[in-house]
Amino acid sequence: MHDIIALLSTDIMAKPLWMWLSFFGVVLFLLVLDLGVFNRKDHEIEVKESLWMSAFYISIGLLFGGWVWYSLGEDKGIEYLTGFVVEKTLAMDNIFVIAMIFSYFHIPRKYQHRVLFWGILGVILLRGIMIGLGAALVHEFEWVLYIFAAFLVFTGVKMLIGADDEPDIGENAVLKFMQRNFRTTKKMHGHNFFAREEDKKTGKLTWVMTPLFVTLVMIEIADVIFAVDSVPAIFAITTDTYIVYTSNIFAILGLRALYFALAAMINRFTYLKYALSIVLIFIGTKIFVADMLGLMKFPPLLSLGVTIAILVSGVIFSLWKTKKEGAA
Repeated sequence: MHDIIALLSTDIMAKPLWMWLSFFGVVLFLLVLDLGVFNRKDHEIEVKESLWMSAFYISIGLLFGGWVWYSLGEDKGIEYLTGFVVEKTLAMDNIFVIAMIFSYFHIPRKYQHRVLFWGILGVILLRGIMIGLGAALVHEFEWVLYIFAAFLVFTGVKMLIGADDEPDIGENAVLKFMQRNFRTTKKMHGHNFFAREEDKKTGKLTWVMTPLFVTLVMIEIADVIFAVDSVPAIFAITTDTYIVYTSNIFAILGLRALYFALAAMINRFTYLKYALSIVLIFIGTKIFVADMLGLMKFPPLLSLGVTIAILVSGVIFSLWKTKKEGAA
């Protein structure tokens, strides 16, 4: 018994093992609940269902944040909430790309949740690797935080200038590589990621990648690209690996559920990208501002307040502007 207690108390990246196991236990429960209860059968997820699912995931994420606040203190609780808000809003930009990918491959709505569900497993693994590498760099070379901060400012300015640019899915290098080197098909085979089709040259049945699998790969690639922004952003808020990873994963879990509601009214959030770019610039500059003011770090509560104010302003302006344009 003493050995078990000692094992659970072992520090893993500055946190006891039991805290990590508790987090992964909650995530595993949510994934089993999602696939085994909420979405046992393929079906089109309507806006109402999407909103209820998202509210459920957001509630779980906030409850976990409350537990972090209670267990680790006020500053850690605020850092978690700030990271949760920032990651969720930055990932909203990812929804625009996901919607374009689904549209490009003509994925029926009833199969889209299946792609997103299996995609989240890849996100949990890939984000873990990227955050682990980022934490190791920050631990060994603290000045890397300034590189992260400068990168965020550069990315924010770049996003602000090119907010109206849209990626060309058909010209994506990964997609071209897959089509050139693997057997793919444009034909849907139900909800299967792989299927057998007759080879036109040999007449034999051969395994091919269906549009669902190619879409899954493209969404994972998109998430890696967006993680290049979001991971430095959360490290600019806190260097606590536990806070960084948990806030990231809970934000993404809820956002995938919200996708179907946001995709239905994506045109109403056209100007949100400008707010997201300003958030990146703010998060990047606050490290330099804290140094100039002689502070150990930017006040967490002030950081959370400014972030929320920017994002709420962006949402309100988007809704107002698109309503005005629609009337015109």
